[in-house]
Amino acid sequence: MTAYIAKRILLMLPTLFGVLVLTFIVTQFVPGGPVEQYIAEARRGPGGGDVGAYRGSQGVDPKKIEQIKALYGFDKPPLERFWKMLGQFARFDLGKSFFQNKDVWQLIKEKLPVSVSLGLWTFFISYLVAVPLGVAKAVRAGSRFDFVTTLAVLVGYAIPGFVLGVALLVIFGGQLQWFPLRGLVSSNWDELRWGSRIVDYLWHIALPVTAMVLGSFAVTTMLTKNAFLEEIRKQYVLTARAKGLSERRVLWKHIFRNALIPIVTGFPAAFIGAFFTGSLLIETLFSLDGLGLLSYESVIRRDYPVVMGTLYFFTLIGLATKLVSDLCYVWVDPRVKFD
Repeated sequence: MTAYIAKRILLMLPTLFGVLVLTFIVTQFVPGGPVEQYIAEARRGPGGGDVGAYRGSQGVDPKKIEQIKALYGFDKPPLERFWKMLGQFARFDLGKSFFQNKDVWQLIKEKLPVSVSLGLWTFFISYLVAVPLGVAKAVRAGSRFDFVTTLAVLVGYAIPGFVLGVALLVIFGGQLQWFPLRGLVSSNWDELRWGSRIVDYLWHIALPVTAMVLGSFAVTTMLTKNAFLEEIRKQYVLTARAKGLSERRVLWKHIFRNALIPIVTGFPAAFIGAFFTGSLLIETLFSLDGLGLLSYESVIRRDYPVVMGTLYFFTLIGLATKLVSDLCYVWVDPRVKFD
């Protein structure tokens, strides 16, 4: 296994390099870079209105443009900038934001708690509900319960999280006013006692987590059901029943472990993925300042250090998570051999 892990780690390097190369090339051809945006801001009037239609660098002192390019490092050739960036990333130095005057690591640490909150609740609620529901559907396959629950989870899966979030905001946040419309906590959260803080946090997180959770039920539920159905039909289950074992013992002692192999091996990817995927629209809708919103705003503003830094961070986590997921196969099923 040591050789396999070493081989996978070595394969991560060209994968990571390819991702960074492609992203860097794309950013070089996207119009409206940070220099152009800085010039556009400089051409705005005192009241914030545009002096005229944007015409690039027309009317701006060429020396000033060169100073701006030097400020952002665009006075050097692209290849030199790319190798410099790789050297920084090798030292886990993600650079400094062009517009927020903060290190990218600092921005990630500031936004991470929001994404972790959404991800943890989404992951645990999804699995705590979907796995038992999938087992119940497998045991009652073909029954009315199976049909009704399948219809319910598929309807939830078909409704986009953003659309569901809008509906929840309009109904429970606007008309009924049962839940707050924005933020992760109230403005006076620091003044509250610990019990009141927990209640306030849960009050704010209820709607966004609901919007994210419903769509993730279907895949895990149906995967659990199909895995259990496949195991139920195997010969060792018939043998266990023939020996006189109770149905409950057959289900939880013999079937459960084998059926959970595809589910358990997907835990690491689902756990990490809950933090960094699928939360952009929800964070925007509920005004939650997390990593999804940070990545989106950095792309819109052409804040290249944040774009490349967060991409490097997410890619590293994704590659490591994929390796852990593959190693889980050996942990769950010793019959699996990587050689």
